[in-house]
Amino acid sequence: MKEILADLDRWQRAGEQAAVARVIDLEGSGPRSPGAAMAVTADAEVVGSVSGGCVEGAVVTESLEVIAAADRRIVTFGYSDDEAFAVGLTCGGTIHLFVEPLEWGPVHEALGSDLADESPTALATVVQGPGVGAKMLVRPEGSPTVGSLGAAGLDRAVQRDARGELVAGRSGLRRYSEQGEYSEQGEIAGEEVAVFVESFAPPPRMLIFGAVDFTAALASVAKVLGYRVTVCDARSVFATSKRFPMADEVVVSWPDRLLDEVGGALGPRDAVCVLTHDAKFDVPAITSALSTDAGYIGVMGSRRTHEDRTGRLIEAGVTHHQLGRLRSPIGLDIGAATPEETAVSIVSEIISLRTGRQARALSATTGPIHD
Repeated sequence: MKEILADLDRWQRAGEQAAVARVIDLEGSGPRSPGAAMAVTADAEVVGSVSGGCVEGAVVTESLEVIAAADRRIVTFGYSDDEAFAVGLTCGGTIHLFVEPLEWGPVHEALGSDLADESPTALATVVQGPGVGAKMLVRPEGSPTVGSLGAAGLDRAVQRDARGELVAGRSGLRRYSEQGEYSEQGEIAGEEVAVFVESFAPPPRMLIFGAVDFTAALASVAKVLGYRVTVCDARSVFATSKRFPMADEVVVSWPDRLLDEVGGALGPRDAVCVLTHDAKFDVPAITSALSTDAGYIGVMGSRRTHEDRTGRLIEAGVTHHQLGRLRSPIGLDIGAATPEETAVSIVSEIISLRTGRQARALSATTGPIHD
């Protein structure tokens, strides 16, 4: 939804009638994840995508019907073996969409403000059951929510779960008991109300230490994947924005000093990549990175370099358990040689570690492509 929010705002201000379709659930393989959105005006102007082209035409038809009827509906698309040319996903999966009229209000205004500030926020929408269409914007603990789903107990339960999804950066469908069947603690006991929680977490961070040849390539690939990239090196002659224009920031500092400042905010979605080969840089960087909750800590160097570095890290007080978090030599074994190939190797390892999937050719495996 984030990608089409500006268009929705423009249409609202112009008084255009429109419908918004969002992927709320996915079974099997699918081209777009929950949260993917597409919007259609009464004049059939279209923005966004929910399937990469497989079912967009049918979604336009459904959206125009929603505009005309002023209703809300869940629409399901899947692949039919009996009707090979029927509307559906050629990848064999099934997607469930929630289609609703565009109705701008305080929740959307607050969402736009949070996204502009890159503040973490989650949009909860009742997609089935009593109060369908009701929305609530959930922020981290201590920050006010905006809107309501229609019942205090439901609000409490969804706030709790939405904050958990926000920390993990996930979007998905949750089911709750019928409104009014909640304790003061927000406990739930049935599956009568379906709520789609769409998380808008700030982009994950990648800290790259070392202003070397491989850094520009890694920073460029990381930006394509949506990371907020910081390049850090203590040598001001190398750490310049001119050399790394693709980075969000270039910091002239010692790695451990920067991590002392920002390390407390790093989490499972974030990555630290140490590309230096100098003990006075890499040992402080690694020891400081290991004190954070970063989900990925990769260190460049040959196996011999890694063995030598390991000895220095142990001398610096790093435990064998902590050493188990290091990915060194960095990247997957795909035969990478150039900086660009090495960058692909590194981000592939990050993805593999996050998803828990082995790095094998899909043609050599069986079962679902997507979890």
